[in-house]
Amino acid sequence: MDKGTITILVGTYVVGSGGIVQDNTREVQFEGEELARRTEYGYHKGNITDTRGVTETLYRTEDGRLIIHVEDWRRRQGEPTTYSLFEVTEKDLGIGGRFEALGREAGFGRPLTIDEALAPQEQACEA
Repeated sequence: MDKGTITILVGTYVVGSGGIVQDNTREVQFEGEELARRTEYGYHKGNITDTRGVTETLYRTEDGRLIIHVEDWRRRQGEPTTYSLFEVTEKDLGIGGRFEALGREAGFGRPLTIDEALAPQEQACEA
């Protein structure tokens, strides 16, 4: 992807009844490049929905830091959309890391070992 100036938001944004808006966001600007983006849709009444979800975007800043912008979005009146920013390491993007799925999208992943693949099943069997 192209390097350049990136502008993102942090904070919260809510559209209330009658279209009133409470905007508590601030712009953040830095030099860097987008490495990957993924969206995970939420669930409503047991079904996947496009009215809620989380979009994560991974950036590498000009000085080499890995930054993740998280947009926890809601498309329903009165529900807030929250924008957060995190500095992460490659470990956070690897297997078992907080942002593992985004890390795979960006090429930081690797195939699971057999033990890693079986671990969640073993824990479920013990419960």
